[in-house]
Parts: sequence; structure tokens; C-alpha cells
Amino acid sequence: MNDTATRMVDAATAWLAALDDAQRGAAQLPWHSPDRRRWFYTPTDHGGLPLSQMSSVQQQAAMRLLATGLSEPGYVTASTIIGLENVLDRTEGWSVTAGRPRGRDPQLYWLRVFGTPARTGPWSWRFGGHHVSVHHLVLDGEVRSSTPSFLGADPASSPLLGGHLLRPLGAAEDLARQLLSSLDPGQLAHAVISPVAPVDIVGGNRPTIAHDDRVIPLPDVFNNLTDPDLRRQTADSHARAVDHAGFRAEHDDAVSLTTLPKGIPAASLTPPQQRTLRSLLDVFVGRAPTEVAAREAAKYAGTLLDDIHFAWAGDTRPGTPHYYRLQGPTLLAEYDNTQRDANHVHTVWRTPTNDFGDDILAHHLTEFHS
Repeated sequence: MNDTATRMVDAATAWLAALDDAQRGAAQLPWHSPDRRRWFYTPTDHGGLPLSQMSSVQQQAAMRLLATGLSEPGYVTASTIIGLENVLDRTEGWSVTAGRPRGRDPQLYWLRVFGTPARTGPWSWRFGGHHVSVHHLVLDGEVRSSTPSFLGADPASSPLLGGHLLRPLGAAEDLARQLLSSLDPGQLAHAVISPVAPVDIVGGNRPTIAHDDRVIPLPDVFNNLTDPDLRRQTADSHARAVDHAGFRAEHDDAVSLTTLPKGIPAASLTPPQQRTLRSLLDVFVGRAPTEVAAREAAKYAGTLLDDIHFAWAGDTRPGTPHYYRLQGPTLLAEYDNTQRDANHVHTVWRTPTNDFGDDILAHHLTEFHS
């Protein structure tokens, strides 16, 4: 059993043991629950037990489990993003409710365990709330899947004392711009797939990525948004964003996901450009625990990087709406910064063939239960 899986088992077991029966009913579901493959990144009920319904000791145990599922930089970034809910509340004049008493609330992050944390067999866990969604599958003492993995930030950039800026996901933009600015005109023509960026990540919160996926309307990215007024407000917000961006049908076509990746392949980049691309990729996989991140990085070592494509959409000038993705046979990493006048970032790392451990579990069931 590897160290990361051991820490997850210990932390998940301790958290569940700290709960009372009623809390545990919300916090833990059977392994086969269909809820295991549902996920969100909007300010909606993510399913499980929210921090707001835990004692301080229980919250600490929940955060301990979250820390086992992230690298140190990943945990610091996620904690900062959670704290930004207070900043966002101020930015919006303390007025957004999202159908709740407080719409921007650092206590509304949910944790749920599926199955029983153990050193044998499969179990998984999920931590999620606004702009954070962390998933891990543990199978026979090893972390076998760590995606989808979503981190966002609103505001993406905010002032600190002394003239410094707080940019939790700044490296995801800076390294992409470094790569973009290094491309010659011919390379740039292949890399830029649309002059207008989509208003959100294209894959959205679909449990499975497929050919011709397009941006999901905002109401459908929420969990069971049935209140007519709230659904209408959310739909209007999406329509305004699309109109403000000038995002038309031809741009939707251009940025749609395809089985054959769009953009420029790493094989067409120079060695220095490839090093920048690898550093950019590390911003996504590096959010995972060290052992997991090293395993994922090894998938793109040497010539294995050649099949990763870099695609950009939107203006290339800083401060303007933009989007990019890295896509390969077993990778989809998306970045979008278009909302709130390009000061609202979404990033996601996915393994389309093995999100939620689907591929690993299929092989496991075939081998041991056929």
C-alpha cells in the first residue's frame, strides 16, 4: 500500500469516526451509488456533508483528508480559493444568494466518502464546493484515479498590501502566455483555434468527455436547479456572458471538443517550447499528491509528450478574455478566463479514459469478478 493511499485511508476513517450517525448518513454512501460520478464547480450543493454542519474538530478532520488528496501547493491553492468566497462576497456587494441564505460562503464545501476506506477493494472520496472539486479512487491500497480535478478563482487577481497581487492560478496563465508568445507565425496559426474564447470550460461538469462536446449552459452546471426564478436568473447570466463575449455559433464549432485534438502538437514545438509546455502541464498534474503527480508526469516524458496539443482561443493580449487546453490521448486540461472582465478563472484536469477510475475499475471487475 503506498503512502498516499495510507494517508487517505487513515484520514477518511478518522473523519467518519468523528461524525454522529445523522452526519454519517449524509457523509457516506455505498460504493455503487450513482452520485459517485456526479460533480460540480458552481456554488451549488455538491452532495455530502458541508463544513457548515461540522464542528471545528470535524472540519479539521475533513481538511486533513483534503490535504491527503493534494500536493502542498495544491492544498494551499485550494485553501486560498475557499477563502476567496469572502472576497467575492464583498466584490458583489454582499448581495448574491444563489438560492441560499449566503451565496458566497466558505463553509459550503461538501465532503463525501463512497464505500468503506480500506486497504483492499475499491473506495473513493470527493471534496467540492464553489471552484473546488477533488476526486480520488483508491483500489487495493493504491490511488488509481485523481480526476476530475477542478480549481477556479474569482477574482483571479486581487490586491494585497504592498502592491502585490493574489493570483492563486497565476502560473496557469503565465506559462501559457510564455508558450504562446514563443510561437512563430506558422505555429501560432495552428495553435489559435478561435478568435473568441468560450465563456466556460468546454467539457463542463460532464461525467464523461465525448466528441463534439460544447459549452454547457450555466443552469445545467448546477445541481438540480429547479427553482424557476433562480433558473431564469442563471440562464440570463449565461446569455449576457455569451452576448458580451460575442461568442457565436462558428466559435462554438471551433472550440468544440474532438477526438482528434485541435491546436499545435508538441512534436511541432522546439525543445525550449516543449519545456514550457511541460511546465504548464505540471501546473495541472502537480496539484495531485507527490506520488500521483510523479506517476502522471511520467506519462508525458520524452517523446510521449509529442501527442499533447496546445490550443488557444480568444485574444492574445493580457487582460482580455482567453481560453486554452492541453489535449492528448489520455489528457484533457482546460483553462478559461472570460467572466468578470477576464478576472475569473476556471481550470480542470481530466483523464477522459479514466475519470473516476472508470477504466481501472472495468479491468478490475473483469479480472476478479467475471
